[in-house]
Amino acid sequence: METDHTPGFILEDITVGPFAHGFGATEDGRSFAFRTVRSTLTLEIYRPDLADAVPGPEDVVALAEARVTDIDLDDERSITALVRDLIPTAAALPAHGPTTVRALLGRLGAVLEAR
Repeated sequence: METDHTPGFILEDITVGPFAHGFGATEDGRSFAFRTVRSTLTLEIYRPDLADAVPGPEDVVALAEARVTDIDLDDERSITALVRDLIPTAAALPAHGPTTVRALLGRLGAVLEAR
């Protein structure tokens, strides 16, 4: 028997407490991760075509932040609701060019190929 699996908000892992963090998927299937530092929760949404299991800073396409002073960081439901509410408010980031290391390796490769 096959079931129709439609994409939806999924919180795959969550750790509660003062340093709450976790990861999951948005309704449109993009991966996200969040972490709490001091009194701010930061949500990073990654590009949809990730090649690596662990995204890097260059894979972040949208970012949102919220103060956590008004929620209970020991309650999984409160954190889940905050993360779900933050996703639509995440601001798109400008597209990244190649990182410094990749640019340097590209130049070195071009020099070596020219010989």
